[in-house]
Amino acid sequence: MTIHVRGGLTVHEIAEITGGTIVNFADVKIRHITTDSRDVPSGALFIAIRGERFDGNEYLASAFEKGAVCALAERVSEDVKGCVVVVKDTRLALGQLAKAYKDKIAPLTVAVTGSVGKTTTKEFIYAVLSEKYNTLKTSGNFNNEIGLPMTLLGLSFDHNAVVLEMGMSGSGEIDYLSRIAVPHIGVVTNIGTSHIGQLGSREAIRDAKLEIKNGFSKDGVLILNADEPLLAGVEGALYVGKDNPNADCRIENIVEGEKGTAFDLVIRKEKYESITIPVVGEHNVLNAAFAWQVGMVAGLGEFEIRRGLMRFKNPGMRQNIFESNGITVMEDCYNAAPESMQASLKVLSNMAKRKKCRSVAVLGDMKELGDYAKEAHQKVGAAVAAYDIDVLVAFGEHAAYIAESALRFGLNAENVYVFPDESDVDAPGRAILRIIRRSDIVLFKGSRAMAMERLVAYLKK
Repeated sequence: MTIHVRGGLTVHEIAEITGGTIVNFADVKIRHITTDSRDVPSGALFIAIRGERFDGNEYLASAFEKGAVCALAERVSEDVKGCVVVVKDTRLALGQLAKAYKDKIAPLTVAVTGSVGKTTTKEFIYAVLSEKYNTLKTSGNFNNEIGLPMTLLGLSFDHNAVVLEMGMSGSGEIDYLSRIAVPHIGVVTNIGTSHIGQLGSREAIRDAKLEIKNGFSKDGVLILNADEPLLAGVEGALYVGKDNPNADCRIENIVEGEKGTAFDLVIRKEKYESITIPVVGEHNVLNAAFAWQVGMVAGLGEFEIRRGLMRFKNPGMRQNIFESNGITVMEDCYNAAPESMQASLKVLSNMAKRKKCRSVAVLGDMKELGDYAKEAHQKVGAAVAAYDIDVLVAFGEHAAYIAESALRFGLNAENVYVFPDESDVDAPGRAILRIIRRSDIVLFKGSRAMAMERLVAYLKK
């Protein structure tokens, strides 16, 4: 990971913030920060991260040769002649550095987590806040213990707001990120089954997600999903939802079009009608409603929020809908969980019904589900049948579970294709070309590890 430092850092500041010891002091100007010894821009601070496969502390000399002017490391050998700040733990030091730097700039800080929908919700919030604030946001997969601090170190003194996505795979991780970020507003989109293999239950996932409030600033505001029973009853929280009549921000009258969706919001008995977003799907309405509530807490007016929602742009490989040789393609390949799979299948079904054409679901495995994997993939198969999807192509180790369940709930066996070997992308790719007809709508969705865009490429050719 590499970021450009806009606010400036000195070697003495780094040592003071991290409690480190300076070796080979040099009065240098740091213009970049990187954790990748292969990509070291001139004027960079190289942070040596110790991982499972590689230890950045072994690449200090190489980093200096490539242009680093300073390094943050846990040890330094005699052959390293560059300026090094030595600390006990570079991961913790990176977090300390980011927190101190962010505190100096003091932007409005919004943090978003959830089992599914957090990236899209972050993008909606960014679009809304950008109507009033110069806003920075998490980019790509910078949502972990390395990426979030790096995002904060990319702030400039021109930024007065930042929207941070917080990912996790186990308990304690959101707590750590929250204490670095010190959010003014925190959003939990939902409690699903992602990472249930590590955490064991949805209740444990909920507890881990709610760690987002542990680092809140004074008077921090927590915004939760009103339709999730596991999130009910959190004192002081604002609730956003569709089905719960007691939600502080309640969604009504959803109307999907070809390229967008309209809906109403009822907030404390005041009704906001015909709000529009440039994407389809009820799940996206909920994401937009979270952004509306964040906008109100952040002091934006109704028309600023409306305008921001309309300027939303979906990040790459998330519900990217395009035409290819007469076929409508829904490329949703960034990630997948049982909840997001079912939401995408519903969108596919609704679009096919409006267009009066065939629906084809090309579904890859969902990862990190542990002992819940079989049941989760069976639920997706049941949803394929429930939403009247015409053709199923299942790809991956757990493809048979999706297919068997879809068949059990009524999908015609002639329209079910199973490819269990995820290392062989050519077999399903060629099959898709045989199966698909002009005017079909085709959904491609699976976990990031499945790289479903490899199958999309067959259509693009």
